[in-house]
Amino acid sequence: MDSRASKMTAETLLSFFYDELLTVERKSKLTAETYCSAVSIFFNWLSEQHLELSQIDLQQLLCFIVWRKTKGIDVATLARDIAALRIFGAFLVRQRIWCENKAMLLDKPSVNRKLPRVLAIEQVEHLLSAIDTTTPLGIRDRALFELIYSCGLRISEAAALLIDNLHLKEQLIIVQGKGDKERMVPFGKQAKYWLLEWLKVRPLIVGKRHIAQVFVNANGCAISRKGIWKRFQILEDISGETAKVHTLRHSFATHLLEGGADLRSVQELLGHSDISTTQIYTHINNEHLKQYHNLFFPGHPDKKDE
Repeated sequence: MDSRASKMTAETLLSFFYDELLTVERKSKLTAETYCSAVSIFFNWLSEQHLELSQIDLQQLLCFIVWRKTKGIDVATLARDIAALRIFGAFLVRQRIWCENKAMLLDKPSVNRKLPRVLAIEQVEHLLSAIDTTTPLGIRDRALFELIYSCGLRISEAAALLIDNLHLKEQLIIVQGKGDKERMVPFGKQAKYWLLEWLKVRPLIVGKRHIAQVFVNANGCAISRKGIWKRFQILEDISGETAKVHTLRHSFATHLLEGGADLRSVQELLGHSDISTTQIYTHINNEHLKQYHNLFFPGHPDKKDE
């Protein structure tokens, strides 16, 4: 063990840990802040227990987890804390404060994830066709939401999309995702059509200014995530469809899998770092198949239902 490293203060370790989460682990700022918050709680517990970080063993880690449970936290928060401790343990090994990552022996509780809502293809078409495209901003909205659905974009990715990363001829965009990871995503003919229409009228709003982002607000500045969210709320009211902007991303993934795309390809298109995140859409698929089966073969229920 490196004695110099073991004498670093909690604040210094947290600062180094945060930097490594961003640079080595390639986590987003939000995830890095969340993990550091969990580790900070761990440091406070160590202080209350008069324990040294370098001397912690599995038994004491388990005591910390039990203590967290007594505070009434939910399963998702507990799973997040354990994930943070595991990554922090790997960091401590690199810093020579721990000889091995003892936190890897902690079992993460299973979290019953709620399946995300998705729209049928007909519902997506109804939603998008409700946009009034007789105005420049209406054309922008149609291009924006067509692209979000066609590429499975996060709302932040759509807001940050640069004109330099828009390749209309090839029908590709370069997306800056979480952790500054870039990915290349194709888009369809409808998205291309409306993007071309938007680029024709965009100068009417932007004027002679150079705005790097594809989508702008009514003042000609780059549109914000909140701005996109507000526009979608209006669209939701007009169309009568119950959804969120992120529902288009969920629908994109589900429709790809229903169309025969493999899970690994969908993972890459969505920009998921872990395929287990993408696997939730296979459960949605199963639910859809079950609904179709019950609709067309009502006399043959699933064995689980018998």
